[in-house]
Amino acid sequence: MAFSAKGRTQTALAEINITPLVDVVLVLLLIFMLTAPVLQSGIDVAIPKTRTVNQVTDERQVVTIDRDQNVFLQDKPVNVNELPARLRSSSKGDPSKRVIYLRADERVPFGAFASVMDAVKQAGITNISIVTRPIEK
Repeated sequence: MAFSAKGRTQTALAEINITPLVDVVLVLLLIFMLTAPVLQSGIDVAIPKTRTVNQVTDERQVVTIDRDQNVFLQDKPVNVNELPARLRSSSKGDPSKRVIYLRADERVPFGAFASVMDAVKQAGITNISIVTRPIEK
């Protein structure tokens, strides 16, 4: 395909301009890098600080109590009365050997914390680990 401009013949520009594509890809990469940690955090809970904290990397079931005393199993909201049945239905093996991580906001009253612990024990799970974070020096 040829164009003529004032007696000269020019060929069509057949190259793709990569610069806008690279700009869009870099912006998308930046957006994903900024939003990925937010998506992983799940439920916002101010975990209490303690002096002794054991680092655990095992994947276990987590029961969370947020500031408003809402209870979550993993990241799904659950009624406290339904918690034992849900834990029993997701049970893999002997419930007395299973470990549950219990995360609670530091402003949650002890009564709410105790009722959730009782619901977990009703499911037959006696090994409950309370999630805390270390005191920063």
